[in-house]
Amino acid sequence: MGRLSGKVAVVTGGNRGIGRGIVEALAGEGATVALTARETKNAETAAREVGGPTRGFVCDVRHAEQVDRLFDEVARAFGGCDILVNNAGIGRFGPVADTSPEDWRAVIETNLNGVFYCCRAAIPQMRKRGGGYIFNISSLAGVNPFANGAVYNASKFGLNGFSEALMQEVRYDKIRVSYLMPGSVATEFGRGSADKAGWALLPSDVAAMVIHLATSPDHALYSRVEMRPSRPPRKS
Repeated sequence: MGRLSGKVAVVTGGNRGIGRGIVEALAGEGATVALTARETKNAETAAREVGGPTRGFVCDVRHAEQVDRLFDEVARAFGGCDILVNNAGIGRFGPVADTSPEDWRAVIETNLNGVFYCCRAAIPQMRKRGGGYIFNISSLAGVNPFANGAVYNASKFGLNGFSEALMQEVRYDKIRVSYLMPGSVATEFGRGSADKAGWALLPSDVAAMVIHLATSPDHALYSRVEMRPSRPPRKS
């Protein structure tokens, strides 16, 4: 029996990268995990590879109706949601003057609107189940702006503010909210991803923090967690 046996977790964008690491860690602790991807094949393959009581669901978090359907399906299949990990995210990088409205909308609708839709759908289920935990996967880009990152920065700055407000709103429903801000993680996401091997954080590092917080005493709340590689390349 794992420390999260009996818990039901929803992980958006759980088929690869950080999300996949979190799915594997939650399943390893005995949780029933519903992972999402935008394509059926990706969702089903990831769930099959993780194994155990893990199921893949198709959901594009940019669309509220798809998110509502996801949580309805989770409620029918598993009884409701105890842990929500808002991990689905994308990045578009470049000068504002060269950024298309389509790219702007894609980032904001995924990284910010999607989190709102998922929280809105999950919170009523958590209240019915006596509480829960919401993890929003943000980024150090949510506190550190950089040139050519305005679109991504805006989405993560907004996510951090949303998380802080939500934390105060639902705390007396026994729902905890934490936002994690990893720096460089060795995945295919983001700038210079091919050069991160050997020194960057791993998806399993972020997953370990989710497990640590999810299993921490419920009287304590670690609302904001910054994560960095311990020994990044020296700047010349």
